[in-house]
Amino acid sequence: MIARYTRPEMGQIWTDENKYRQWLNVELAAAEALSERGEVPTEAASALRNHADFDVNRILEIEKEVRHDVIAFTTAVAEVMKAKGAGEASRWLHFGLTSNDVVDTAQALQLKESADLLREGLLSLLEVLERRANEFKHTVAIGRTHGVHAEPVTFGLRIALWWDEGQRALRRLDAAAEDLRYGKLSGAVGTLAHLQAEDEERICEKLGLRAAPIASQVVARDRHAAFVCALALIAALCEKIALEIRHLQRTEVREAEEPFAEGQQKGSSAMPHKRNPVVSEQICGLARVVRSNAQAAFENIALWHERDISHSSVERVIMPDSCILTDYLLVKTHWLVAGMRVYTQRMKRNLESTKGLVFSGQVLLDLAAAGMLREDAYRIVQTEAMRAWHDESDFRAAITSHPEVCKRLTPEQIDEAFSVERQLRSVDAIFGRVFGQSRIR
Repeated sequence: MIARYTRPEMGQIWTDENKYRQWLNVELAAAEALSERGEVPTEAASALRNHADFDVNRILEIEKEVRHDVIAFTTAVAEVMKAKGAGEASRWLHFGLTSNDVVDTAQALQLKESADLLREGLLSLLEVLERRANEFKHTVAIGRTHGVHAEPVTFGLRIALWWDEGQRALRRLDAAAEDLRYGKLSGAVGTLAHLQAEDEERICEKLGLRAAPIASQVVARDRHAAFVCALALIAALCEKIALEIRHLQRTEVREAEEPFAEGQQKGSSAMPHKRNPVVSEQICGLARVVRSNAQAAFENIALWHERDISHSSVERVIMPDSCILTDYLLVKTHWLVAGMRVYTQRMKRNLESTKGLVFSGQVLLDLAAAGMLREDAYRIVQTEAMRAWHDESDFRAAITSHPEVCKRLTPEQIDEAFSVERQLRSVDAIFGRVFGQSRIR
């Protein structure tokens, strides 16, 4: 997927090269922090900063022999130091640390980078959602419940609902990302047996992190589970948008559709007329993968005693995959919303296709307000509605000529009962509530 990815920056964060680079950043920050209080010679920390480096292929080669990734890493770095004439300083590399001190703290750096990109992508999606919501603020369409015509809405209200959900997704992402800005260098069982608390705090500070108040050998995985859940909810929002467009693109509906490159894009190998919502379907499918990763993240919370590594192999899959997929979904959903084709006349025809049936609720209320018992009003309105539904006849005409209705409502009141403007008189107020709220930027 990364080879065809639209934002290679996210894929780059999860390469071996960047993973080991972050490991090295942790090692260098540790050496420098320890040198500041005299635990590591200043010249050794300086030599490490100036000469420490690695070759990914060499790390992988060593790992085949030693079967331990961090030992392979430190060995490869020591080889580079020796080759540069600074081998003596390499004995201060990884001083006082255990493997997971490096791995967990470095992963926090990768997740911080990823969260920044995801935030950028979500803000971009929110921007286009707000623009298109205002574009179609008063574009009348039929609302559907259970897939069946219900009452009038505007297409802008649908999009505003997505924007509102996106704001909550952004708050959850920010909170989860902030909860992951923790490193730990407290040793094999979290007791700070080989470093002091001040060392851990200083090392984390150098890396732009905070020291976990308490840890075992690992940072508690509820933090990571919350982050993957935040991504799963972003993916669910993308799916919600894509699923709506898939429904609206159906031939019988055809109120909106995803972009289609006419003259270039092909919809079917057998049927030249096809314009399939393939990107929308892809979004819906990939969102399932991110959601499934949330379950795996929950399973990672419970570990044996102070640590086992059952979570490690899982995170090597779900963390890069969840971040890359969520970013991909945001890019694709932005493309989908920005280029979405909207057919306003078709919306109008669909609204009018049931000849006033969708105003049955307002007729019921107006009859009750005019003095008719609700049970009697419901019986009259439903009888005429079912007849119109079955016969595909004119519901409004039936209500207008119904003797019991005419006893209660004037022609002007009946007209008002079938008024779209009356139904949608609160659209501006709703938009004011949604887009007038304090927003995250």
